[in-house]
Amino acid sequence: MTPNVISVTGQRLPTVVPDLSAPRRIHVVGVGGPGMSAVAITLAGMGHQVSGSDIRERQVLERLRAAGVTVHIGHDRRHVHDCEVVTASTAIPADLNELDEARRRGITVTSRAGILAAICARTGALAVAGTHGKTTTSSMLMLMLAAGGRRPGFIIGGDVADVGTGAEWTGSEWFVVEADESDGTHSHLPLVGTVLTNIDRDHLDHFGSFDSLVASFSEYLDRVEGPRVVCIDDPVAEPLARRTDCVSYGLGVDARYRVVDVAATAGRQDFAIEHPGGRTEVRLPLRGIHNAVNATGAFALAVETGVDPDAAASALSSFGGVARRFDIRAVDGGATFVDDYAHLPAEIAAVLAAARHSGDGWRRVIAVFQPNRFNRMAEIWQDYADCFTDADLVVLTDIYSSGTTPIPGVTGKLVVNAVTEADPMRRVVWMRLREDLVRFLASEVGDGDVCISMGCGDIASLPDEVVEARLRSGRGSAA
Repeated sequence: MTPNVISVTGQRLPTVVPDLSAPRRIHVVGVGGPGMSAVAITLAGMGHQVSGSDIRERQVLERLRAAGVTVHIGHDRRHVHDCEVVTASTAIPADLNELDEARRRGITVTSRAGILAAICARTGALAVAGTHGKTTTSSMLMLMLAAGGRRPGFIIGGDVADVGTGAEWTGSEWFVVEADESDGTHSHLPLVGTVLTNIDRDHLDHFGSFDSLVASFSEYLDRVEGPRVVCIDDPVAEPLARRTDCVSYGLGVDARYRVVDVAATAGRQDFAIEHPGGRTEVRLPLRGIHNAVNATGAFALAVETGVDPDAAASALSSFGGVARRFDIRAVDGGATFVDDYAHLPAEIAAVLAAARHSGDGWRRVIAVFQPNRFNRMAEIWQDYADCFTDADLVVLTDIYSSGTTPIPGVTGKLVVNAVTEADPMRRVVWMRLREDLVRFLASEVGDGDVCISMGCGDIASLPDEVVEARLRSGRGSAA
């Protein structure tokens, strides 16, 4: 079984599940991060007295203040005085002064997994687990439940365009959450239903081996009390679905909820879902067959928990997407600039295939990828060899550390080597320096091109930087 200690880059915090049945005084360390800010907003909505600290001012902190969270800039031992519970992001050093002070005073200190498990315990929690697609799938599930009259609360890893936030406590008996495996959180959540999208090689620094990662998902499914919806298109997840009493979905002919008759037009997919209750037509305003499959997984869990299929399909037809998922940031001088969170090979391949086969008629697909985490790249750099096949031009940067320690010989050049060795004829450019990257793209991207920048580091701001550079050079549409 997975131990009740989370360990990431040396971080070790106990996974204690505090009782949140009555108002508590809770402090969140690293409150500006996407995961912990969502936790803080939810805790405040539940009626707890919440404070948090972060090292610098950032836009999300204003949202926290508006939600009633007391925000401190900088870490100080005094911030935890009079607290009952202190929780922290896995990015926070275990010996940080606030955590040390909490332990010294006998205050309950718990990991993100512990506080999230405590939130889930207060409601009927439905989770989306898997390496890829959690945020989009959980967002669609939340909207389907809402369309079915459930008013679910939620903690999702990105802002949902339809509601403008990634977290809300509604007081409903239903709650939607991402079951994140990166730090073992998925192993601790009390759930009444789940979707498992897929299992891929990632976070081996936490699990030690791929076999251990797969075993954790097997145990995860065993613990879920209600419907377990699993994608049988995924070769690793499929045996788990066969072994346990799971509801299958996907493109496969024997899927209980099957995607059929997919037709892509510019920015949209029309398809049908064949299921035990009949056939439901879907109009999904997202590109990529992977999103049709993700939508079907969410649809399956919603219907299995009692949502009317037509109501679920209606929610999909108006889905506005999630931040940093094929997010069209600008159309400038005939060039389209897209930002996407994709950072693993399968995700990159899916995004590029979505662009190539979307029906938008783009002249060239330009892929820009920022590798993330030294330990991840050391383990899986060769896996990137074949994921850029739908790109006409591949531009690679150096590694964004995300707090990981540099490893001698592990640089973005490893990914360059993998891609060029697999396909020597493909045009690949390595841009180590950000200013060179911006300058190159500002001159290279032309009329009819789509430039998709991908990664989970600071690559998110690249489209804005390139458009600004084009404007300065006279190439931009505002010139």
